[in-house]
Amino acid sequence: MINRLIFSFLFSVIFSFFASASSEAPNASSSDDTAAQAKPSSHSEANTRVTSHDVHSKTFDPVGLIMHHIADANEFHVLGHTSMPLPVIIYNRDKKNWFTTMSSAFHAHHGEGTVDVHGYKMEQSRIHPLDGSQIIDFSITKNVFGMLLGLILLLIVFFLVSRAYSNRENEVPKGFQSLMEPLIQFVAHDIAKENIGKNYLKFVPFLVCIFFFILMNNLLGLIPIFPGSANISGNISFTFALGFLAFIMINVFAKKDYWGHIFVMPGVPKALLLILTPIEVMGIFIKPIALMLRLFGNITGGHIAILSIASMVFILGNVGKSIGGSIGGGVIAIPLLIFVNAMELFVAFLQAYVFTLLTSIFIGIAQEEHAHADHH
Repeated sequence: MINRLIFSFLFSVIFSFFASASSEAPNASSSDDTAAQAKPSSHSEANTRVTSHDVHSKTFDPVGLIMHHIADANEFHVLGHTSMPLPVIIYNRDKKNWFTTMSSAFHAHHGEGTVDVHGYKMEQSRIHPLDGSQIIDFSITKNVFGMLLGLILLLIVFFLVSRAYSNRENEVPKGFQSLMEPLIQFVAHDIAKENIGKNYLKFVPFLVCIFFFILMNNLLGLIPIFPGSANISGNISFTFALGFLAFIMINVFAKKDYWGHIFVMPGVPKALLLILTPIEVMGIFIKPIALMLRLFGNITGGHIAILSIASMVFILGNVGKSIGGSIGGGVIAIPLLIFVNAMELFVAFLQAYVFTLLTSIFIGIAQEEHAHADHH
């Protein structure tokens, strides 16, 4: 069973990685025109611009800070001005060529590159072509790095549990094995068996992998420093990949009664089928979309709540100008942060459970076999 878990888990991660590849078409802009527009017409205008820029640069922007932290990036911020460079792998659809480098080549400062590399630039921590050409981004971004880290950690966990079962066969579990066994049994019996029924065993590897993969990424996202803090489960591409996998498991292995109740519901007048059948067909796609949006919204909302509360310290302190305001903001924010982080720890488990539970319920509906009475 452990081997099946690992195989299903690897498949989920690989699919999530390719779902994260995004096609971008930024608006083409001329660097010469931009430079010309930015050039002040007089010395006084230049002084005015510099002064306003200095004032603006010292203004704390909580919205920009929050969006920067929850968004994906081509580099991983570690501490202060230190960032870990990540591989940049881009396929240019217009030029039919590949562009590969490390994000450090752009000499980025807070997500804004100071150097253009072979027609590409970094803006808001993402790589864009200067000529606005269509690209497909296969880069190892911050979220992909966090996802791969979660994969490595879970593979270590599964191998340790597998080796423990091999070395201590038919013995009472202890140590790390005793921690993992109740969780696996919970997913296998209390979720899969209760909602799917007699055919539950073939879906257990998928459900166990989904549960632990979401849980691990949620927990990594709660760590405020490197290598945590990545908003993996709050990335719509990641949740889309999980929802699509659930869609496949629900519909590919569905029984014929499931499809019969969608297209030709027994006992329903034919006139009503014209209304009910389109609704049932829409339900096929609404189920995975609901799974996707629920996970995305809850995790993203939690990250925004934590960052918003932390921003109170800087807002009330006016970015260092008011010590009293900073102290007051800290007095208000710190207890709230402790409470919200505790809630987010609960939500990390809850959302993994809810996604797995609803997936098993949808699979169970598709696996149900109905005994119809003959109508005379």
